[in-house]
Amino acid sequence: MAKEAKTNAMRMLERQKVPYQVLTYECEEFIDGMHSADLTGAPYEQSYKTLVMEGKSKEHYVFVIPIEREVDRKAAAKAVGEKSVDMIHVKDIQKITGYVRGGCSPLGMKKQFVTVYDESVRNFDEIYVSGGRIGITLKVPVEALLKITKGITAAVTA
Repeated sequence: MAKEAKTNAMRMLERQKVPYQVLTYECEEFIDGMHSADLTGAPYEQSYKTLVMEGKSKEHYVFVIPIEREVDRKAAAKAVGEKSVDMIHVKDIQKITGYVRGGCSPLGMKKQFVTVYDESVRNFDEIYVSGGRIGITLKVPVEALLKITKGITAAVTA
């Protein structure tokens, strides 16, 4: 098999000398986090999805939450000091983040957004997040993710 090209997320981890594991799966288009976890063998409880939301101020925010949960919009807004937050439109994901739907990683976006991890990440040493391309999942140490993305933790799921 040909060597997979590195994603921005991988390059960012390597620049910071953070050890990570790459899990690949065959997929041509968007599938949800649970299907990705099924294909890679990653445990659901340690697998997280990356959501990009926009506040009333028009600022963008990144929320990293368990794949089996939904974001609590009120709690998410409170965590970032907004009156309200809403999901960005699917057609805007690439323009805002540089990533496509299903390949949106909290690492290596076009710009550094305020990034909030659900407080459940504190239960693990490592979690699984998108690697920046459909078909790539990364297993990354939680503390490194928090440091590199300047992430905070909060209760942001329903």
